[in-house]
Amino acid sequence: MLSNVLGLLFLTSELVKYLSRFLELGAVLEPDRPVKADKVAILSDAVRMVRQLRSEAQRLKESNEELQAKIKELKDEKNELRNEKQRLKADKEQLEQQVKAMSAQPGFLTQPPSISAALAAQRQAAGNKLMPVIGFPSLAMWQFMPPAAVDTSQDHVLRPPVA
Repeated sequence: MLSNVLGLLFLTSELVKYLSRFLELGAVLEPDRPVKADKVAILSDAVRMVRQLRSEAQRLKESNEELQAKIKELKDEKNELRNEKQRLKADKEQLEQQVKAMSAQPGFLTQPPSISAALAAQRQAAGNKLMPVIGFPSLAMWQFMPPAAVDTSQDHVLRPPVA
């Protein structure tokens, strides 16, 4: 009989532990509401909360994956922009070099060396005869004219053909 009483006390203490755990679980699930004593209601609330938390975790995982993909796209775009910036810097430097080279040339034009050599060969072939002086060989004078004077699109209206 003593063993029965001890067994009953042990079972009672275990039931009290389980009941206190259910009450703690109910208090954790809904801290602002009064604690429920119904185990089924507490378990159903716990299941509902677990499902809700799982769905939120899944939503957060999907959001994280989307953000990671967006980060990858932005990094790729950043690298493309960096490469384009470097290419544009190189182009700018090349254009600056060309501008410096053009501005460093003298204001007057001299004969190109290939033409001078050709003229020298002609002079030698001619002997002591005088050769005409060519002022600006291979220099087109129209490039110094204003664009309006070079435009020929309205010539037929402004200057009718003469028979």
